[in-house]
Formats: sequence, structure tokens, C-alpha cells
Amino acid sequence: MPLPRHEAAPAKLNLCLHVTGRRPDGYHLLDSLVVFLDLGDRVTVAPGPLSLSLTGPFAQGLAAEPDNLCLRAARLAGREARITLEKNLPLASGIGGGSADAAAVLRALDARPERPEVLGADLPACLASLPVRMQGLGEILTPLPPLPDLHVLLVNPGRGLATPAVFKALAQRENPPLPEPLPDFPDAGTLIAFLHGCRNDLETPAIALMPEIAHCLAAIRAEGAALARMSGSGATCFGLFASAAAAQAARARIAGANPGWWVAASGLAPAKL
Repeated sequence: MPLPRHEAAPAKLNLCLHVTGRRPDGYHLLDSLVVFLDLGDRVTVAPGPLSLSLTGPFAQGLAAEPDNLCLRAARLAGREARITLEKNLPLASGIGGGSADAAAVLRALDARPERPEVLGADLPACLASLPVRMQGLGEILTPLPPLPDLHVLLVNPGRGLATPAVFKALAQRENPPLPEPLPDFPDAGTLIAFLHGCRNDLETPAIALMPEIAHCLAAIRAEGAALARMSGSGATCFGLFASAAAAQAARARIAGANPGWWVAASGLAPAKL
């Protein structure tokens, strides 16, 4: 495989996230519909001893990390490489972030380790970066049929939220899974109607830890989103809009009124990266 090689690390979006149980070892069981967006980080892998360089608007927040997931991914693959990470997504934000970056490193190295979930529950889904139903610890993936394009607004309050703290604050760990079988989603209206019957079970504990999340959701709803929900363990929230223009207009208004927030608009990532 020729190097250097560039790989997109698209943002992950949990359209819903049901926590369905907890194993004796403490790991939680999940049932989630996951899609990927056409914005994200970017990884470049080049020949050389294992190293990591950071660029991008959120690089500074990673500088103090003793062992970035990108380096751990390369070690899992048993490869040496010079890695450059362009960090465009906010940290600890519930939209893939480090897992997407690590998955991009594995793709760039053409590596498919047997148990990528050892690097995090999102790793298997992020490796595929295609719409999937994610179950178990994150390792059980069922491809979704082609989905309609979605016009997504992302709003983050400008602070990270640690995933373990959110799970620790979760009051009810045994919740209903998604219905079986999943219906078809021939258009955005059908998908959004289905999602209204779903949940993110981590939203309530996340809001208890960071009340600003509720403010983000309120701002999205005030813009007329067809659906507003938190992604992953937070703190990023999303809204689904009728058009790209509507999502962009909402982005401009929310960003203007809240200069400390990270606000972006996006569509779905292409079917193949």
C-alpha cells in the first residue's frame, strides 16, 4: 500500500441510542441507529517511526493526551507510521471523534484487527463509516438499507462530557430495544416519524451533568427542527431539517446568538469513503 495516504474520519451520529442492559463486567449493551456525516476530522499516514502530529481548530485540546487513540490504533495494527491528525470536531462530544480518528488510521494502514472494539464501542461502526444498526457492546453491526439524505444541524455547548460519567449517572440500565424488524425508510419523513418513537437513554443523565445540553436542544427546536436529540453520550445535539438551506439558516442564527457554542450543518457522508 503506497504512503502517504489520506483518510476522512467522518463524524458519527446516533440517530437513537437505547441502553438495553449491563453485563456483569460493567459494560453496557446498546441498540442504536448510526449514520455518518460529510464533515469530520482527517488523518494522514506516512512512512516513518510511530508518531502523531496535531493540526486543526481542536488540536490544542489533544496536546496533553498521553496516548491518543490514533497511536493505539497503529499499535493494534502492529504498524509504524507518522500520523497527522487534523482535528476539526470538538472533543468528548458524542459524535465519534477519537473513535473515528482511530478507525481512519486503521483504514489508512489497510488494517482490520480482529477485535477493534477494544479501542472503544464505536470503533467497529466507525471502521465501516456506513449506516448501521449497532448492538451489543458496539461489535454487532447490521447494515441499514439506503437511507434518504438528511439535513443535519449540530450544536455543541463548547464543553466536553466524559462518557463514563454519563453512564454512571444513568438511572435505568434495562430499557426496551429497537422494534423488530426495522421498517424501511423510503423517505426522510418516514425515518423521522420512526425516530420520534425512539430515544437516547443517555440524554437525561447527560443533561443532569451538563444543563447546557438542554439549552442546545431548546435552541434547535426553536428553529423548527423536525427532530432534536442528543448524539451518543453528549454533549453534541442535532436537529433534522427539511432542507440544507433551512439547516444552514438555523446554524447561522444559533451561532450568532451563542458565540461560545460549536455549530455546524451537514448532510450524510457518501456511501463509500
